[in-house]
Amino acid sequence: MKTIKRVGIITQARMTSTRLPGKILKRVKDISILKYHIDRLKWSELAVYVATTINDTDNPVIEFCLHENLPTFRGSENNVLSRYYECAKQNHLEIVIRVTSDCPLIDGHLIKKAYTYYLDHFQHNLYYSNCHQRTFPRGFDFEIFSFQLLEEAYQKAVMPSDLEHVTPYIHQNRNGNVSIEHFTIESNASQYRITLDTPEDFELIKILIEKYGADKLNYDAIISLLEQHPELIAINTNVHQKTI
Repeated sequence: MKTIKRVGIITQARMTSTRLPGKILKRVKDISILKYHIDRLKWSELAVYVATTINDTDNPVIEFCLHENLPTFRGSENNVLSRYYECAKQNHLEIVIRVTSDCPLIDGHLIKKAYTYYLDHFQHNLYYSNCHQRTFPRGFDFEIFSFQLLEEAYQKAVMPSDLEHVTPYIHQNRNGNVSIEHFTIESNASQYRITLDTPEDFELIKILIEKYGADKLNYDAIISLLEQHPELIAINTNVHQKTI
């Protein structure tokens, strides 16, 4: 195993979602979506950094982080790639795990397992993710890559979609030298959606937490729960993910 001293999970968070403004601070059982997200990331036993924007509208995100004693970085709203790069650089990260704060039921144990594999097979050009050869529901997404790949993307990416979505320059292998590996499970649960982008998504997440205690369950227990309750799946089955 190759030892890397500095690894961190960077989660992007902002209040100005177009389809559900303020979604990350909406509350279930008097706990914010962002706190569920952060608490479950801590299962990974890795450092967590919150990358938000310089906009005044995101001051509540900073207030939350101060209360939770979380390190933060403030950067561009639209150039999220630069926000990630500057956050990683400021914190001297050598490996970055990218997640988004609209995933309150993300599984930190899953991230830890993936990171262990990544570290065992570490090379600077390795990109490891469960997002592209998708077998997990939306809401468990993560991407793992080196600071070196992030820096190259920051220096060379120019397309607006590359800047907004952080990793397309990397996972589309624009430099021709990225080694891409996929973290998958045998069963295909990619049809399920437990990320938060619409009122329907919020309704499902609220029921999962309030009625079934999903905030305490790992990913496979949540998948099993969805398989057993098609009426839950129906709540947001018509919601379409935004395309890059």
